[in-house]
Amino acid sequence: MKRARHFASDNNSGICPEAWAALEEANHGHTPGYGEDPWTHKAANLIRDLFETKCEVYFVFNGTAANSLALASTCQSYHSILCHEFAHVENDECGAPEFFSNGTKVQLLPGKQGRLTPAGIEHAVLKRTDLHYPKPRAVTVTQATELGTVYTPDHLKAIRKAAKKHDLKIHMDGARFANAVAQLGVKPKDITWKAGVDILSLGATKNGTPVGDAVVFFNRDLAHEFEWRCKQAGQLASKMRYIAAPWVHLLRDGAWLRHAAHANQMAARLARALKKIKGVELLMPRQANGVFVELPLPVIDALHARGWHFYTFIGAGGARLMCSWDTTQEDVDDFATDLAEMMANRKNLKSKPAKGQGRKPH
Repeated sequence: MKRARHFASDNNSGICPEAWAALEEANHGHTPGYGEDPWTHKAANLIRDLFETKCEVYFVFNGTAANSLALASTCQSYHSILCHEFAHVENDECGAPEFFSNGTKVQLLPGKQGRLTPAGIEHAVLKRTDLHYPKPRAVTVTQATELGTVYTPDHLKAIRKAAKKHDLKIHMDGARFANAVAQLGVKPKDITWKAGVDILSLGATKNGTPVGDAVVFFNRDLAHEFEWRCKQAGQLASKMRYIAAPWVHLLRDGAWLRHAAHANQMAARLARALKKIKGVELLMPRQANGVFVELPLPVIDALHARGWHFYTFIGAGGARLMCSWDTTQEDVDDFATDLAEMMANRKNLKSKPAKGQGRKPH
């Protein structure tokens, strides 16, 4: 069965109405290229207003570029970057942080529910301090995390204390930053520069734009010559207005937060429904727009065969269900109904993956 929407990724949703309208509005006449257009200036200023501070803002094509170029601005090749073992920068960026920093080592740290801890950072810094080992220079955290949890202001302030003690810069992968803000009910500044974050990779494609993330330097010294990094990496768009315009429409009337709050609400509805189904166990607390659940493999395959797309990359039986700005209550309820039916009949199901349904993430 072909479905209009599913739960594989918030990247799979279309362009939201605000972003679509912005593209149409921007698509008139000629305007300067390479970020010198009014749309790009307006978008950057709206981001400054959002965070209530002076900051340097650069637009790039995607999150991998935002993360890897931001981290490269903090490090030399003999340094290391500390991240969680499940971090996107380690597992899903094809070595880009190492490539763009000319070889900086990415060092993996454990942490419950996808979060780094001050103790983990302290241990990583102090376990070896000799000249033969890469010197830690930066910490990167993901907000919301790869396991759907969030860092509170207190979490981040504790990390700042450990980072400051060892002269580490803090980078935040904010692919789902809006979902974290919506969940926590805080101001964006409270979980960024006021909590010690030096650089933020601010995502929007998971929240309704077609393309483009922003690199936001709260520590403006780190932005030195960043435009040259972008150009060399192929991240300086000639028609930058088409990246920037959707940001203007999302930010100017709060659509960025409404869309994120809706995705979170749909995930909360889904989590409540799944908890009622006998034999279904949530693997993580639902804090943003993702639900992590353990299911029998035959049930997973049966759901895939019925047209439900979702990823299973967190161990045997672990499934990630992502909600988006356009997820509907009907989507959630239909999935829960199908899952309840299959769980009740699971003894009669055989594990037979549907054609084209792998168990690796994209």
